[in-house]
Amino acid sequence: MTPRQAKPSTKTLSPNKALAAYRMPAEWEPHESTWLAWPHFRGDWPGKFEPIPWVYAEVIRHLARHEPVDLIVNDKESERRARKVLDRANAPLRNVRFHCWPTDRVWTRDSGCTFLRSQGEGAQSTKAGLAAVKWRFNAWAKYPNWKRDEKIGNKMAQAAGAEEIFAHNGDHRVVLEGGSIDVNGQGVLLTTEECLLSPVQERNPGFKREDYEDVFAQYLGIRKVIWLGSGVEGDDTHGHVDDITRFVAPDTILTMVEPNENDPNHEPLRDNLQRLRSATDAQGRRFRVAELPMPGPVVFEGRRLPASYGNFYIANGLVLVPVFNDPNDRMALNTLAELFPDREVIGIYSGDLIWGFGAMHCMTQQQPAVSR
Repeated sequence: MTPRQAKPSTKTLSPNKALAAYRMPAEWEPHESTWLAWPHFRGDWPGKFEPIPWVYAEVIRHLARHEPVDLIVNDKESERRARKVLDRANAPLRNVRFHCWPTDRVWTRDSGCTFLRSQGEGAQSTKAGLAAVKWRFNAWAKYPNWKRDEKIGNKMAQAAGAEEIFAHNGDHRVVLEGGSIDVNGQGVLLTTEECLLSPVQERNPGFKREDYEDVFAQYLGIRKVIWLGSGVEGDDTHGHVDDITRFVAPDTILTMVEPNENDPNHEPLRDNLQRLRSATDAQGRRFRVAELPMPGPVVFEGRRLPASYGNFYIANGLVLVPVFNDPNDRMALNTLAELFPDREVIGIYSGDLIWGFGAMHCMTQQQPAVSR
């Protein structure tokens, strides 16, 4: 999609009264647990699968020190193999809960449900204050193997004891991936035109900007949507926002930039930065915008991969950051340490992992903590 300068939106959305007791919390708010799925599909990392379970083990080792991990495995044999790797990696298995559910892929951010929590009195749920929006998943409108993954969101919601909410627009189930949105927990959402409005990998044919804004208001309690232009080069999802721009506080946004004017990411990321500088929240207040340079290009088998520091994951007391043995790694870790002074900031080498077109944020899905 060719970047174009958009006028700042002044529209304030009205959440659905039936769902007004719920909201989508920000990622930095307290978690009950983190959901992941153990890697098994070699086709996501052709010729490079062997190191991938060890990357997952490193992620889980750090996460499980701070919060429970709900780990999806294909079957009991897969659980046995995962336990063996996790044990060798010194991960605290006592804090890992296994769920034997078959999956096609392991990108839980996109195939899983979106958890909501109560905004106060009045939310009805089997687990006080917890609900889960079940989007339809169709493998990024690109791959044929998605039917197992399409069921994962329901299973996560049921295991968590959450009230299930199926997202519809009229008679149609809404297709959406968690990596295509990011929220500040106070009614503002980030997304991209390339992912949701382009005819390429079109998730919901016929959907316009207003249709998505209505869905976000109805199901997530969103009052303001900030539309960016495009994602990064090599992104298999066609423009997920979690590779480029993230909320790091209710009033602060961290966005990726590319200083090299000859790099294909330079102009799209510059356009996004300009949009953010003029964006406001639902009360008309400007955001603080922090910038972070992209790593140098990561290329494998002649293909540019979507390597980005923007795909970090915020957990209880922890931020996990993809790093690439790049000179900008240190800047990324230092910047996030300044933005999250009360959390450990840990770099996870992702040079092999990114061959699957995803990193820390793509593999995880947070379940918010709620009052009992």
